[in-house]
Amino acid sequence: MKHLNKLFVAMVLLAGLSSQAQDSNNPWAISFGVNAVDTRVSAASKLEDQFSQFFNAKDNWNILPSVSFVNVSKYVGSNFSFGVTGSINKLTKFVLPRVGSDPYIVVNPGDINYYAVDGVVNYSMMNLINSKKLDPSAHVGGGYTWLGDVSSAGTVNAGLGLAYWFSDNVGISYRATYKYSFEDNRADMPTHMQHFAGLTFKFGGKDTDGDGIYDKDDACPEEAGLKQFNGCPDTDGDGIADKDDACPDVAGPIEFNGCPDTDGDGIADKDDACPEVAGPKALNGCPDTDGDGIADKDDKCPDVKGPKENGGCPWPDRDGDGVLDKDDKCPDVKGTVANNGCPEVSDEVVKRLNDYAKTILFDSGKASFQKQTYPVLQSIASILKEYPNSKFSLEGHTDSDGKDAANLVLSNDRAAAVKNYLIENGIESNRLTSIGYGETKPIDTNKTKAGKANNRRVEVKLVK
Repeated sequence: MKHLNKLFVAMVLLAGLSSQAQDSNNPWAISFGVNAVDTRVSAASKLEDQFSQFFNAKDNWNILPSVSFVNVSKYVGSNFSFGVTGSINKLTKFVLPRVGSDPYIVVNPGDINYYAVDGVVNYSMMNLINSKKLDPSAHVGGGYTWLGDVSSAGTVNAGLGLAYWFSDNVGISYRATYKYSFEDNRADMPTHMQHFAGLTFKFGGKDTDGDGIYDKDDACPEEAGLKQFNGCPDTDGDGIADKDDACPDVAGPIEFNGCPDTDGDGIADKDDACPEVAGPKALNGCPDTDGDGIADKDDKCPDVKGPKENGGCPWPDRDGDGVLDKDDKCPDVKGTVANNGCPEVSDEVVKRLNDYAKTILFDSGKASFQKQTYPVLQSIASILKEYPNSKFSLEGHTDSDGKDAANLVLSNDRAAAVKNYLIENGIESNRLTSIGYGETKPIDTNKTKAGKANNRRVEVKLVK
């Protein structure tokens, strides 16, 4: 008997060290209380009679009036837990097999000590019925049972249970287990029922921040918070948890994610470029007094409409020709709209240019200018500067003296010489082109000296 008592204690300790599963918040549980052993189920000749006196505790149950069982279990997931139960009892009531229709006879087998160690896989239906207090369950398992010092057998176990939780950690429980014995001799080890009733304590839950919400269910496990926010704080008290609050230190409405809107323009202060002055969303909350689409803070002329390209100010027209400076190719010289604000070159101007061009004199057979030609070239340059948007072609011509090829080269060189002089004296190069035609385009006879002089010329033409 001493050895069996030692074995029972050892198995209970083993249960506490190696058993598995209970509840996800408090994964460990320990239950203790009283147990009752009922041998009647194996005395019945028919299956339907085995449970006919299920709760006949007075006649059939063996109850030890002290703490007689301990169960240690651990939650393993999906509503399953695994535990080990150690129990002791004393058999003073043993139901003999029924003979025919005679009543069951209950005898005292001699105060036989009862010891059992069982492994239990338990399935909780608490979540299935969506209950917070009532916890029905089903279990299966197996174990080993000793009767006295000589009889023992393995058992296969199954049953149902019910617990009621007073709190997250404390409850009362009842479990009824059918233990099928593998011992052929019923007298040595009968199949029997074992009932367990007692207190259950769940433990092992972790609450790092001490806010009363277990880490598993705490959205902010390292920061104390409120239950309504799943354990997260609400520092500014605006009803929005800090983790979801764009402005956790300043109270604000939920429509702005917890941020204030001081000027009431529908834009949260954190997104408002002008938080104290109401303005449209399109301008990041800043006003636009003149309605030109440019916020006053960025508008150089906040009271007068103007384009963004000019800083919110209207475009000027310095020369007053009706073409804004931004579009005016000649902003300081009055011109026409048709010519982009530049003055248009008239036929009269072209004639003046060519009157000057007729007086351009070159050294004989060369493209170099005679001294008296330079004032003429200056006059041509001055006229061209009055029309900065106009382009001109300089055309060189010769008389018929000399070879055609040489005359063509000479005419090109002389036209180019005029072009280069004008560029050197302030005329943009992109406004001028030059070409030579040699003796191919005479304007007078080449039979007289005067005619030849007229044919040696540079003409200025307007490029349209």
